[in-house]
Amino acid sequence: VPGHTTSPVSKDKLPGGDWKKCAPDTVGNFSAVGYFFARRLHKESKVPIGLIGTNWGGTRIEPWTPPVGFREVPELKAIADDVDKFDETTKVGGSTPTAIYNSMVHPLAPYGVRGAIWYQGESNGGEGESYFHKMQALIKGWRSVWGQGDFPMYFYFVQLADFQQPNENPEGGDGWAKLREAQRKSLTIPHTGMAVITDIGDAKDIHPRNKQDVGSRLAQWALRDVYKKDVVPSGPLFKELKIEDGKARVLFDHAGDGLIVGKKEGLAPTSVVKDGKLARFAIAGKDKKWHWADAQIDGDSVVVWSKDVPEPVAVRYAYSMNPAGSNLYNSLGLPASPFRSDDW
Repeated sequence: VPGHTTSPVSKDKLPGGDWKKCAPDTVGNFSAVGYFFARRLHKESKVPIGLIGTNWGGTRIEPWTPPVGFREVPELKAIADDVDKFDETTKVGGSTPTAIYNSMVHPLAPYGVRGAIWYQGESNGGEGESYFHKMQALIKGWRSVWGQGDFPMYFYFVQLADFQQPNENPEGGDGWAKLREAQRKSLTIPHTGMAVITDIGDAKDIHPRNKQDVGSRLAQWALRDVYKKDVVPSGPLFKELKIEDGKARVLFDHAGDGLIVGKKEGLAPTSVVKDGKLARFAIAGKDKKWHWADAQIDGDSVVVWSKDVPEPVAVRYAYSMNPAGSNLYNSLGLPASPFRSDDW
């Protein structure tokens, strides 16, 4: 889809674009994440994969969301009321709600697609819960417009990578930490999946170069959901916190055959760190004061404690802009998502 076009009202035709065969002379200008996503699906499913690329770097989530999406989420009523007033004469730009959707997405509906992959969030990086509301609007809105009924549009998204200098405050919450939490919460929306990439970012580059692992981790979800492969779709995702004798036990979904302390370097597979020590766990009591914690793997769970917190009530993991050193993985070498058990 030719990029960088907007419209105040939905369009029926794209501003151009055509299908191209994937080849060395065509792939260079396409989405690298999309390419590696599709390449893995093709190799493992033996099914030809078609990709529609519609993207505009550096944009917010609101311009990609259809009006019906905003109407679906009560918390976004103010935006819905605004876009409902748009007509052909309304002046819009690349940051105007619905403007990119109207031009670069709406003309594609209801073309038969199995799913969408979404890599965005930096431009909304200062948000928290509000981004979860906007993800609901985006996903529900696209699904409403496509109207696929019993065949849902699967929606897989990328959690933001680690970036900038690490924060050594155990409380965390700086930078994109709250937005990543909103992305994790977006997994409560049915038929969604999330690729965690806080182990393959670049502190000095907002666009980390490793797109191979990003595409592969997105494909992991599609292999399970669409192609019905017997695979664990993700790294560990926080499930539940239990308090036991002055310690906190953290339970996870998608632990695979067990949890490991791992190390990821470049494009090489994750390696097991024998006798390795878990990092970036923090713990707090009722006073809501955070302390760095000791943490130990126990099968599919992690036990967390600190001598400074005799009666813990909450745990956080990798909850900062750049959680450098976070090293909890499952047996497949997929990283655990940052999380917090509290809502403080």
